[in-house]
Amino acid sequence: MAEPTEENRGMTEQGSVLVTGAGGVIGAHAAAEYAKAPGWRVRGLSRRAPREAGWEHLAVDLLDADTARAGLAEAGDVTHLVFGAYAERPTARELSAVNVGMLRHTLDGLAAAGAPLEHVTLYQGGKAYGAHMGFFNTPAKETDPRIVQPNFYYDQEDLLREVAAERGFRLTVLRPEGVIGYAVGNPMNLLMVIAVYAAISKELGQPLRFPGSLAAYDALYQVTDAELLARATVWAGGAPAADGEVYNVTNGDQLRWRHLFPAFARHLGMESAEPQPVPLAEAMADRRDVWERLVARHGLVPTPYEDLVGWGFGEFIFTSGFDNVSSTIKLRQAGFADCLDTEDRFLQLFDQLAERRVVPPPAG
Repeated sequence: MAEPTEENRGMTEQGSVLVTGAGGVIGAHAAAEYAKAPGWRVRGLSRRAPREAGWEHLAVDLLDADTARAGLAEAGDVTHLVFGAYAERPTARELSAVNVGMLRHTLDGLAAAGAPLEHVTLYQGGKAYGAHMGFFNTPAKETDPRIVQPNFYYDQEDLLREVAAERGFRLTVLRPEGVIGYAVGNPMNLLMVIAVYAAISKELGQPLRFPGSLAAYDALYQVTDAELLARATVWAGGAPAADGEVYNVTNGDQLRWRHLFPAFARHLGMESAEPQPVPLAEAMADRRDVWERLVARHGLVPTPYEDLVGWGFGEFIFTSGFDNVSSTIKLRQAGFADCLDTEDRFLQLFDQLAERRVVPPPAG
């Protein structure tokens, strides 16, 4: 739990929030944002303890119902649940089974503990519109119909709405895209893909090249800053307008990698060059020695190489040669109008990673 400050000491507690998946990029930032707000008791749930956290950590495995129930027994005061847990599986059926199961185990564990649950925030993403399958309608709107392919997002949402109707709590579904922010061990994080790819390229004396397809280089894309998403999460937990709603959440602008990669190169003190398709998952697997050399030379945080970056995710995004754009009008009209300039934000985050010794400094 975050230490009280002079500003919030003595204020009435607003509630108690449990954030599952607190070791990931979304969950970690959501927990941190709640911890900054006065009057909240914050617990972050993950199987591994985070390196640094301003909240209470619960080591609970949500994959098993009995284990989850036992681990959540001490969370009987929880009023708000932020569900950011995720487990990867190879097929759509398995993906749905495991992720719906974790949500069910969490809800049932809190109910067994007697938690007075008031609100649940659930995260989805572009897969809700079919972004993983190729072309989809843009700008994507929350009213767009579901696709016919089985999707664990739909199954989780259906379960959540059913349980909410039975137990009387509110819910909000947020749909970010391409979340960027620092968190180790999260496979879907473009910030770490680009930062580590650039650092390795620089160490090898190579210019910074976009490693994907020409179509993806020119297509419109969008990202969601993890801090902005965290602010939207706190807003959703307390805004009556968010009750039962689904909202797209992005930075509010769009980008073309054709414009951003030269800007990245200038900021990182590198030459830039024309795109060159690279199978990142294969090529970067052989660059562990380069990364470990950088860690030793610059005194970087000693993160296991396999936990550092999800190269396959980066490869997927950088070869998706279609526009990926979501409308955020519904969210703005509901009262959350936060936005960011994506290019500026990437450069700020690169600097933050260097300051935290996650990647080498630009001059290194």
